[in-house]
Amino acid sequence: MSSLAAAQHALRTTFGFADFRPGQADIVAAVLAGRDVLAIMPTGSGKSLCYQLPALLRDGLTVVVSPLIALMRNQVAQLRGYGIAAAALNSANDSRDNRAILDRIARGELRLVYVSPERLAKAETFDPLKRAKIAMLAVDEAHCISQWGHDFRPEYAALGKARAALGEVQTVAFTATADAATRADILAKLFRRPPDVFVHGFDRPNLRLAMQAKIGSRSQIVDFVAAHRGRSGIVYCASRRKTETIAAYLAEAGIKALPYHAGMEAAARSRHQDAFLQEDGVVVVATTAFGMGIDKPDVRFVLHADMPANIESYYQEVGRAGRDGLPADTLTLYSMADIRLRRMQIDDGEASEEQKRVDRQRLTALVSLCESPRCRRQTLLAYFAETAEPCGNCDFCCDGAQLIDGTIAAQKALSAMIRTGERFGTEHLTNVLVGERSEAVEKFGHHRLPTFGVGREHDRKEWRSIFRQLYGAGIIALDVTGYGTWRMTDAGRRVLKGADKFTLRKDVLKAGRKAARAAANAAVLDDGAPGDPGLFEALRRRRLELAKTLQVAAYVVFPDKTLLDMAKRKPKSLVEMAAVHGVGEAKLRQYGEEFLDVIRSHAAASA
Repeated sequence: MSSLAAAQHALRTTFGFADFRPGQADIVAAVLAGRDVLAIMPTGSGKSLCYQLPALLRDGLTVVVSPLIALMRNQVAQLRGYGIAAAALNSANDSRDNRAILDRIARGELRLVYVSPERLAKAETFDPLKRAKIAMLAVDEAHCISQWGHDFRPEYAALGKARAALGEVQTVAFTATADAATRADILAKLFRRPPDVFVHGFDRPNLRLAMQAKIGSRSQIVDFVAAHRGRSGIVYCASRRKTETIAAYLAEAGIKALPYHAGMEAAARSRHQDAFLQEDGVVVVATTAFGMGIDKPDVRFVLHADMPANIESYYQEVGRAGRDGLPADTLTLYSMADIRLRRMQIDDGEASEEQKRVDRQRLTALVSLCESPRCRRQTLLAYFAETAEPCGNCDFCCDGAQLIDGTIAAQKALSAMIRTGERFGTEHLTNVLVGERSEAVEKFGHHRLPTFGVGREHDRKEWRSIFRQLYGAGIIALDVTGYGTWRMTDAGRRVLKGADKFTLRKDVLKAGRKAARAAANAAVLDDGAPGDPGLFEALRRRRLELAKTLQVAAYVVFPDKTLLDMAKRKPKSLVEMAAVHGVGEAKLRQYGEEFLDVIRSHAAASA
C-alpha cells in the first residue's frame, strides 16, 4: 500500500472521514515524503489533520508546538477519542503527570506530544525530547513567529534554534493568517532550507460577511444574537467592562450569555469556557483573550460589537465561526470612535516605529473593508493578494448599497497621487485636494500644483472615505510594510484615463442614521439543520450528557456535522453507523450503541 493510500485508509478507519478536504492530500503526501512544509490554509480546512495523520502512520514522536493550554487540551482529547496516543506537557498538569508523560516519551509510547514554545525552551522538557526518537516538529499558529503577525509571541522566535538542536528534524508549520510580510518572516526564522509552500487560499465561502455603522449598538447586538437563538456564538468587545455589560443585556433578552476576559478569576473563566464548549446555544461575550485556543467547530456566528484591531485580527476572529463548513454568520459594528481608538492604541503602544507603520496600514485596510464599494469578500481577499467574483454571501451582495458615480472624485485623487510622485499618504493628499497649505504641502511646493484645491466639494472626512473606498476597490494599493504611501494600480490607470468608471458608497461617504438602520437587519442562516430536527436535538442532548460525564468539549464526542449526518441517515446498526461522517473505529466502539439507542427511541416515540 502506498503512503497516500495508507493515509486514505487511516482517514476513514481512524478519523471517520470519507475523503480529504481540498488541499490536504498534497500536504500529507509532502509530509510523508519527509519534506519540510509551510501551509497557509483557511480556518476550518483541516490543518491539524495534515500533521496528525502522518504522525499516526510512521514511527517516532511528533512534537507539536501550540500557543495555548486550552487548545492543547482539546486537541489531545480529540486524538485520544480517535484512539491515538497523545499527551500535552503544560502547567495545567501537576508535576507527576508531566513526569509520567516524559517517561512515556522515553519508552516510545506516544505518537504526538503537545508543548508550548515556553515549555519547549526549558531544559527539563528539551533534554528528554533530544534523547527521544523525534520524527517531526509541527508548529501550529505559525504566524506567532513573525513580528509582522498580529499574535507575535517572542518565544516562537526561538523555534528555529530548537529545531536545529533537535537535529534539524523535519519541520512543518501551519497558519490560517499570513500576509506576504508574515510569510517571509516565517520562512526566514523557522526553516534551514526552503520548504514546500502550500497556499490554499483565504476564502471561507460558508461565512456571511456583514458590516454596519453603529446606530445604537445595544439594539443591533441584541437583535442579531436573538435571531440566532439556540446557536453557539461569540460576541467580541474592545473592553472588559463592555463584555460584562453586553452579557447582561443579552441575559435580559433570555439568551444564555457569559462574559470572558483576562480580568476575571481563572476559575470563572474556566467555567464559562467549559459551558461554551460542552453546551449548545451558549454565547460568550469576550475580549480577544478568548479565541485562539477555542477549536469549537459549530460556532454559528461571530459578532464584533466594536471594530477589530486590524484586518488580520478580523479575519482570524470571524474565522472562528463555521469551522465545520456549515453556514455561519458574521457582523462587524464600527464607528469613527472605534477607528480613533484603534489608531490611538497603535500610536501609544510600545511597538517599534516600523511595527506601528505596519499596524496603521492594516487598520487602514480594515476600514476600507468596512466602507468598501464592492463585495466584502472581494475586498478582503484582495488584501491577501487573491481575486474573486462577487460572492453572493455578504451584505453588499445580498442587500446592496446606495451607489453614486465617483469617477471624477477618483480621477482627482489619482491625479494628486501622480503629481506628487506616489510618495505620500492620505492626509497629505487630502491637504492638496482641499487646498490646505500645510507645512509639508508648502515644503514640497504642492500648493503650486494644478490639483491643489480641486477637491473642495468634499470635506476632509469625505476624502478619507474616498481613499479607503479606492483602496477597497483595488484602484490604489498600499505597501503594508511601507510608510503609508499610495500608488496607482492598473485598474486605477484605466479610471484615470476614463476607460473605466468608479462608484462610491454614498451611505458611508455621508453616513446617516436612517441609512444605517435600513442596513441593520441580520441574515438568519440555514445552518444545515436536518429534516428531523427532533432527532437532531435528541442526539445533541445525549452528546451533552456524555461530554459532561467525560469532562470534555461536546465536539470531542461528535461535532454537529456528525450529528446532522446521523440524523439524516438514521443508521439502524453499527455497520450503518460506521458510514456516518466522523465515526471512526474507536468512536464507533465507544459511542456507537449510545447513539443508536437515541435513534431507536426517537423512532419508537414517533411511530
